[in-house]
Amino acid sequence: MSEIVERKSVPIWIQMVVWLLIAGLLALVASTLSKRQQGSIRPGDTLPDFSLTLFSGYEFEGQSEVSLSDFSGKIVVLNFWASWCKPCEQEAAELEEAWKFYNGDVMFLGADYVDTEPEARTYLKKFQITYPNGPDLRTELSQMFRITGVPETYFIDQQGVLYYVKVGPFVSLDEIKSIIEQKLQ
Repeated sequence: MSEIVERKSVPIWIQMVVWLLIAGLLALVASTLSKRQQGSIRPGDTLPDFSLTLFSGYEFEGQSEVSLSDFSGKIVVLNFWASWCKPCEQEAAELEEAWKFYNGDVMFLGADYVDTEPEARTYLKKFQITYPNGPDLRTELSQMFRITGVPETYFIDQQGVLYYVKVGPFVSLDEIKSIIEQKLQ
């Protein structure tokens, strides 16, 4: 004898609710991915305070760690670089020259990205870099800025607002100065 099993169907309203929940979850995931691709920090955004641990010998006024808030009232130029990056070498002299030109009125910070300290120190010595530099520990800073590669440079105004992003190497000292001069008064 064969037994006939009667199946009960799930009410249509429950099916609709399940499908709506799935569609809502997919929309949330798509929205989150879209925001992450755009990056979390864009020109016009006030930046959260961040800190950078500095290499020994590249401290700022005896401090082995600096924060954005330490430079309130100054323009800050944050440059992401790496010793293995050939385009970074193209702009190293211009960044150092700009640092010396502004003589501390504009703060320059170098964040060494995915590198080893010995190679980073060799790079800094080779290009005679004197402004504060340190490693991007655990890539926290580069993740915050959502950099796309190196070199990448972020210009932050006196109130902590990002006003310009340069992707790729600078071609001249004048290019750096023209970006800084936009906010100097």
